[in-house]
Amino acid sequence: MAKSDAVQTLERDLRGIFGTRLQSLVIYGERARAARGHGDQHHGHDNPPTTTLAIIESVTHDDLRTAAARVAAWHDAGLGTPLLFAAREFERSLDAFPLEFGAILADHSVVSGSNPFASLKVEAADLRRACEVQARSHLLHLREGFLETRGRADALADLIVASAPAFAGLITSIARLEGHGGDDRPAAARHVERIVDLPGAITEVTKLVGVQEISSPEAERLFPPYFMAVERLVSYVDGWSAR
Repeated sequence: MAKSDAVQTLERDLRGIFGTRLQSLVIYGERARAARGHGDQHHGHDNPPTTTLAIIESVTHDDLRTAAARVAAWHDAGLGTPLLFAAREFERSLDAFPLEFGAILADHSVVSGSNPFASLKVEAADLRRACEVQARSHLLHLREGFLETRGRADALADLIVASAPAFAGLITSIARLEGHGGDDRPAAARHVERIVDLPGAITEVTKLVGVQEISSPEAERLFPPYFMAVERLVSYVDGWSAR
């Protein structure tokens, strides 16, 4: 079943469960899954599930129980479990999840119903605060992780590789704070490197996303500028103000 067919089936299933209470169905992520799901029909590591969310007037326990019986079929068709929001719940949660929901606002495609995000935006102050939490958490993680390596270079290599995806997420968030949205990770890394005046290290670490291992000498070379970059990012986000 093609992903576009799968989404149509999901819409029919949700319509059967919620009836007229289903207000909107939206695909989000990876440029709304390449303009509504065209591509390889088989789900795998190189073809992530289609992510969707539905806005529903109200959601009951019986609704959830009925939907739960369909989840296995949705997964088999290449769909992720849809996010279900009661009316206005997404809007009221923007300040609590500015990074996650901001990414949805920046990359979505409406399958049916009205666009529930037409008048919504993430406030800069909420996004800055979330970026600061993300940056400070990463800094603390690196400090703790470095201590736990007990001076072993091979353990340091594991720490760098394991932390690379979270660091890449931080870089994307800071780029979005600066008005550079989208999924172009290399461009985001270059932009943030210019911000903190530390060329090289940010790009090097973000390139490690998906890499299984690096050598001990490479880890010992890379960690000091990596750690310095995170410290500078914490300071930058802490003092950031919209221009």
